[in-house]
Amino acid sequence: MGFLIYYPAMLPQFLTRLGAVWQYVLAVAEVFALIGGLVHVVLRQRNARAAAFWAVIIIFVPLLGALFYCVFGINRVRRSGKKYRGGGSWKSEVNRAVPPNPWEKNPELSELRNLAITLGRISRYEFALGNKITVLRSGDEAMPAMIKVIRGAKRTLALSSYIFEAKGIGEKFVDELTAAKGRGVQVRVMVDGAGARYSWPSITSILRARSITVAKFMPTRFIVRLLSMNLRNHRKILVADGEIGFTGGMNIRPGNMLKDNPSSPVRDMHFRVEGPVVRQLQRAFAEDWAFCTGEVLQGEDWYPEVQPAGGTAAIGIPDGPDEDIEVMPKAIFAAINAARREIRVLTPYFLPDEQIQWALNLAALRGVDVKIITPRHNNIPPVRWASRTIYPELLARGVRIFENGGVFDHTKFMTVDGLWSLIGSTNWDPRSLRLNFEFNLACFDEELAGELNADFQHLMEQSTEIFSADLAAASLGERVRNGIARLFMPFL
Repeated sequence: MGFLIYYPAMLPQFLTRLGAVWQYVLAVAEVFALIGGLVHVVLRQRNARAAAFWAVIIIFVPLLGALFYCVFGINRVRRSGKKYRGGGSWKSEVNRAVPPNPWEKNPELSELRNLAITLGRISRYEFALGNKITVLRSGDEAMPAMIKVIRGAKRTLALSSYIFEAKGIGEKFVDELTAAKGRGVQVRVMVDGAGARYSWPSITSILRARSITVAKFMPTRFIVRLLSMNLRNHRKILVADGEIGFTGGMNIRPGNMLKDNPSSPVRDMHFRVEGPVVRQLQRAFAEDWAFCTGEVLQGEDWYPEVQPAGGTAAIGIPDGPDEDIEVMPKAIFAAINAARREIRVLTPYFLPDEQIQWALNLAALRGVDVKIITPRHNNIPPVRWASRTIYPELLARGVRIFENGGVFDHTKFMTVDGLWSLIGSTNWDPRSLRLNFEFNLACFDEELAGELNADFQHLMEQSTEIFSADLAAASLGERVRNGIARLFMPFL
């Protein structure tokens, strides 16, 4: 570059040549990005429409389209489950402990026998008999119950949450986890890397300062996180001493404590789990923990023999963008097709894929009473806007849809024929059904399903039913807005 000082007349020529070099480099990069992106789409994208969408983006938006696909379109979590299961010993442990056919001892479930068989083959886990599921309505019931169990733990504690805020009720969790650590309990806490950003200071730094073993699931490290930002651990699991568990959709946040009149109140539901199926909650946590830290949790402290506690037959259904990809949509599809009398769905985000939409349509056409409740005021408004574009076809086939106008309801469950229930962390949207790591329990129990149906009925009476005429009366601006929101359904 020094010669340019003595020969300024050569500067324009130099810059021209430099520009030509960069144009060449950029052209080569575009060609490699185009070819590489299209090859990956053809070989890896399982959905034909998604493949066509990404192909068009890559071709007509040079370089940037390939970059966008790299960030949002590629699943980078290809973990081998066996690697994170302690050498595969857990499967045989469960097989020895759990009878595989719940309907043989529960004749009232015979109507759903085919569904039980299907779920037993879809999930990596086995059916467990003799469980007790306790419904906890709102954080006012769930959080104190969880804290009480943490306070009583003697050997081990495993806690996984998408969001864990260290203020309000979260402070009490931190204090009890610290006290458990102090009395010799083995404590393991895991928070999703994206969810951890909801709290400042970070819950992980606070727990580490208390000498509690904590890990982030896929922690934020700019470029690395940018390439996997769409993949999140959305599971909510607490297991104490391997014997008592909690799961559902509730994060640890002050907004769940409705009696405290929080600024952003959230109604949610959680579940206390007792009985042999608790081992499956523990396994789901342990697999994620090994993935994050390399530590394998094993032995009697983590996996004691769990005695029967009730009459619920249950099976854990892990789902995520690894070997369990799209397990949950298959389970939901199977449950809808098994319905003969009624289907009840309560979800904060209602954006199911076309296969599930058509399963709901066909169920309604064959005479099944299908009812869905979703919030009128959503914490993510574009989700509701996009949802309204799929209402008309469902309504035309006889599905009934209600919008609850009260406090934002983050509860999610599904029941079939008053006998079968699905509880856990999965929302009915593309992110939850395909991108997130989720955990749910499928439960065969008439009493539990009846209890959830009663909650559903109570909420439905406070909600507004949506009719086709309501949608037709929407202004052109609203319909255009809703249609635009639908274009972004894969990212909502």
